[in-house]
Amino acid sequence: MTHINVLDPGASALDYYGFELRRHREAAGLTQKQLGDIINYTGSLVGQIETARKLPTPEFSERADVALGTGGLLSRLVVLVMRSQLPAWFQQVAELEARATEIGTFHTHMVHGLLQTEPYARAVLGTMDQCRLDDRVAVRLARQRIFEKEEPPVFWAIVGEAALYQKIGNQEAMRGQLARLLSFVDNPRINVQVLPYSAGAHAGLTGPFDLFRFPGDPPIVYTEGYGSGHPSANPDTIKDCSLRYDHLQAAALSLRESAELIRRVMEERYAEQPDSDGDPVA
Repeated sequence: MTHINVLDPGASALDYYGFELRRHREAAGLTQKQLGDIINYTGSLVGQIETARKLPTPEFSERADVALGTGGLLSRLVVLVMRSQLPAWFQQVAELEARATEIGTFHTHMVHGLLQTEPYARAVLGTMDQCRLDDRVAVRLARQRIFEKEEPPVFWAIVGEAALYQKIGNQEAMRGQLARLLSFVDNPRINVQVLPYSAGAHAGLTGPFDLFRFPGDPPIVYTEGYGSGHPSANPDTIKDCSLRYDHLQAAALSLRESAELIRRVMEERYAEQPDSDGDPVA
């Protein structure tokens, strides 16, 4: 006889998700295998998600919603599940990202998490820690769903030129990441500017930071250290960082010039290499 793990739906967002998935599956008269066959996942995975041993993905949730006629319940719950899996000190930042109408970021050495591709994020998160890497990558990528909202935030990213050259992951991962940045060229809500080496001393030498703006609420500045985050609504800090951000935007290349530099670095530094038969490989 199969042992059924009884979940406490109030224990965590993940337990609540598993409880609701099982409840709707049983109400539909389906076994785990039958549901898995319908949504193109294994019955074993369905069972692991129902018992809170595996994280559901947004794609899994969307398919299960359709198959079980939940009215989008699981897709709404998976957002909370993903957020709950973030480090405790970062969960507030994910909430800020979800509520903000405008986000401005400045990073010198790598692409911001909201713009990262899966291979790039895997390389970043896998440095020094391979534990539960698949889940951690999925959680990071799930944050990017804020851009799929009916009214997504306006996102400005200023990235140091060094981030284009710092090889994170393999050749293919970097090429894919730079191509991802170029994919936003015609998107007025996601804007990428490169701060070139030629800018010299600049207003962001103190370090990276993010600015969040909200309708009806004061802005928030977020800075980060090793294993800790520091959101601040202090008016003096907001004023200082807003001024710094204005100066960084002025010192950065224009959107068009930034795209040209990104494309040039992608083609010159991370070009596809021919294999031994002469066929191009990334």
